[in-house]
Amino acid sequence: MIAPVVALLTTLAGPADTTRILPDIPPVQEALAVQLTQPAEDSLWARIPSSLVIPTSLQFQADTTTPRRRRKSVQVSDWYERRLRIHRYLAYTTIPLYAFQAIAGNQLFQESSGAPEWAKTGHRVGATALAGVFTVNTVTGLWNLWDSRSVPQGRTRRTIHTILMLASDAGFTYTGIKLSNEAENSLEKRRQHRNLAYASMGVAIAGSGMMLIWRD
Repeated sequence: MIAPVVALLTTLAGPADTTRILPDIPPVQEALAVQLTQPAEDSLWARIPSSLVIPTSLQFQADTTTPRRRRKSVQVSDWYERRLRIHRYLAYTTIPLYAFQAIAGNQLFQESSGAPEWAKTGHRVGATALAGVFTVNTVTGLWNLWDSRSVPQGRTRRTIHTILMLASDAGFTYTGIKLSNEAENSLEKRRQHRNLAYASMGVAIAGSGMMLIWRD
């Protein structure tokens, strides 16, 4: 009788059970509860990166762009613009002179000494006018070419134009001095006179036209 009473008292006096049974909670609340139970310093150190990363916008990048070269200012003489204006205006007058010389020359080619007087006189006057225009334009053109020798912009265009116009000068000179006298007595020389005159006109027109089309 005494033994059962002693066992009961021993049981009641023993250490209490410290195990707690938590009620069932949703997963989200469970994760929140776990985070709240962790030390605050653990979460702080976890947010600090192990290495310093510099943003791309602040990183130093090698300058791969080629610096643009500034155009060098070159001064020409005060007469450069005046000579250029004279050169240009006289070049415009060659167009009607070419047309008149072609018409008058065709009369001389077909009829020779029997051509009308206006064709004979007009062809000489037209040839003299062309010679004067080409002489002035050759002087002003070469002068300006030398005056702008230090200007790189448009140098190729100016050089090609000069070569073409000098070739036209040579053709017209040979046509007027050499073939004009021989053409009066020879059909073959008249043909050479006409063909070389047309070729010289074509070269001159090409040289003048390129200055209007080709822009730097």
